[in-house]
Amino acid sequence: MKKTILLLMVLPLILMISYCGSGSKVTFVEKENQIDVMMKGQLFTSYLYKPELTKPILYPVLSSSGIKVNRGFPFEKVEGENEDHPHHTGIFFTYDEVNQDGFWNNTTFPPQIKHVKVTKMESGKEKGTLSTVMHWVGKSGKTLLVENRTMVFYPGKDSYKIDFTMTLTAKDTTVVFQDTKEGMFAIRVAHWLREKNKDGTAMYISSNGDEFEKNVWGKRAKWMRLEGEKDGKIVGITILNHPTSINYPSFWHARGYGLFAMNPLGQYAFESRKKVENPQKFNLTLQQGESAVFKFRMVIYEGKKVKEDCDKEFDDYSNTN
Repeated sequence: MKKTILLLMVLPLILMISYCGSGSKVTFVEKENQIDVMMKGQLFTSYLYKPELTKPILYPVLSSSGIKVNRGFPFEKVEGENEDHPHHTGIFFTYDEVNQDGFWNNTTFPPQIKHVKVTKMESGKEKGTLSTVMHWVGKSGKTLLVENRTMVFYPGKDSYKIDFTMTLTAKDTTVVFQDTKEGMFAIRVAHWLREKNKDGTAMYISSNGDEFEKNVWGKRAKWMRLEGEKDGKIVGITILNHPTSINYPSFWHARGYGLFAMNPLGQYAFESRKKVENPQKFNLTLQQGESAVFKFRMVIYEGKKVKEDCDKEFDDYSNTN
């Protein structure tokens, strides 16, 4: 009898521990041309590599309570949303002037960044890892670049993190990335997460302490934060640049209308527009077999974050490999 009573007392505790443990896991669900990323049993985002897409993307992107932080267009009709720049889809990584090919502005292909295969898909309690191979295929049908991408997903109470590592390797020829503002790692945010002076609720803040598009655009910064309000909740996105990433700290192509992008390769385009004295071209050039590494962290969070919070996040991130 005593054992039965003890079991009845302990069982709820066991179930609670089991629930909390399973709830903190990151898991993956494979579908046709799609991999869903589940946080605590709920959809966080999906890795989409449908054949009709010009590049693989993460779409949709949800906060811990299920608030969508990305724009729906062109996949969903959302009342009040702008329908400009149809190539701005979810979270994406691409660039516009790669030899004679533009991979940024195209909504049809060629050129196209093609998903080739998944090399790792590992669920876990503390993190989940998804690694893929992609080919940057030019208009000629020739593969210019091989991209090896690793995305590490971290669950949190009020925030989700993704660490991105993209390694681009020139396949059979020399590849030149000419300096342009049209790149490179980006998310097109929801209507409500646009800047206040663009009828949204949000505001950019950079690691330099600058605020709003007019003061952050085209400058280098270690990180950028965009934070607004939705349904009475404070929700935001922070993007951080790892110190080992190429041409660190990145320039920022952060627009008030909703494009939130960092672009380490557009150096001359940004410096000349910001009237920097003696602007210099970066023109990243990869000889056959040479590689360049790009490393970013994106944090989707709920609750207020001030500059000191983002500085701490950057310190933590910069100490990772």
